[in-house]
Amino acid sequence: MAQSHGAGAGAVYRLLDLLSRICVTVAGTGLVVLIGIFGWLVWGRYILNDTPTWVEQLALLLVVWITFLGAAAGVWSRTHLSVDFLRDAFPGPIALALKWLALVGVLVFALCLGWQGFILAGNTWARTVPMLGISEGMRAVPMAICGALSAVFTLYQMTELAKGRGY
Repeated sequence: MAQSHGAGAGAVYRLLDLLSRICVTVAGTGLVVLIGIFGWLVWGRYILNDTPTWVEQLALLLVVWITFLGAAAGVWSRTHLSVDFLRDAFPGPIALALKWLALVGVLVFALCLGWQGFILAGNTWARTVPMLGISEGMRAVPMAICGALSAVFTLYQMTELAKGRGY
């Protein structure tokens, strides 16, 4: 995804690519479940006249997981919104400096996101999500995962750029 390494891709690349694909798979599965539970909500409310109250809480939890896991995968595949045409308009050395600046910015943000997600999960772990009976910290765990994975993905991209192999 991130680079076209082909059959000769290293073990680290393959592992990170696998982690990214797992994120996409979990997020995609969560999206399918989200659609299904909203179908159940509509069926329960309008056909059975008995609104399932747990749907809203599960939907909120799923949206957080879908968003953060998808964001981490987006860092790996570099599919997030960017303004590359500005960077690419500059001569080589300036464009390279801007690439490094962007990567450092993403790394700092990812580290902060991961750390704060870890703290938030710890601070909310003892509380229970109403209607679901699971820890409130489960809403912050994907934030920590996203930060950690995004930092690792960015470090890999920085290594590749330092070796002159892209980004």
